[in-house]
Amino acid sequence: MKGIAQKVLALAAVATTAVATGVVPASHAQARARQPISPEIGIQFNPDGDPGQCGGRTGEQWKPEGIATEPIRFDTDSRPGGCLLAFGIYDPSNELAGEHITYTFQATPGADHGQCGNEGVHEMPIQRQSRGFGPVIRIDTDNRPGGCDLTFALSSGANTTSLFVDYWSDGDRAQCGNALPFPSGFSPVDNDRTVTARIDTDDRAGGCRLQLRLGQ
Repeated sequence: MKGIAQKVLALAAVATTAVATGVVPASHAQARARQPISPEIGIQFNPDGDPGQCGGRTGEQWKPEGIATEPIRFDTDSRPGGCLLAFGIYDPSNELAGEHITYTFQATPGADHGQCGNEGVHEMPIQRQSRGFGPVIRIDTDNRPGGCDLTFALSSGANTTSLFVDYWSDGDRAQCGNALPFPSGFSPVDNDRTVTARIDTDDRAGGCRLQLRLGQ
């Protein structure tokens, strides 16, 4: 009987130690470790001249999946300088593996190309280790002929939508091609659909606002 009592006391001591040290069942700990971190979309938007031409949320911003970025606002005109813009995606859990998102920047037909800095097709980097941005484009539309087209495209082997674009005018709508009066709603970008924001702001009233969102 003495041996049995000693074993019971020893087992009780082990149980007490486990509770005191906060031992968590392995299955619960593994479940917590497997929880993915939501991907984030980032925008970098800064003036390189008169700051009044680049409104809304300037600087760097990052928003998780399902949350829209704060609007940025284009209102470049005859004032000095323009707006510098770049995009990126942070995906530490590799949820967007196999997806490619691009932003193409080009002058509209017959436009003065000097209004659209760094034209071309640019990859929106999807990075796992750190937050970062793709190539910087420069918007400087004014009273020169034409404007700039900013087109978002996505290719995905899973055929899922992960990018949504909202683009609207807060003044003369002719400055913001493909835009609607606010609130306009988000347009999906997927394998079969690109979304283009035409920027042709000048000395007319108002400007153009842009938001992005990651999601399904």
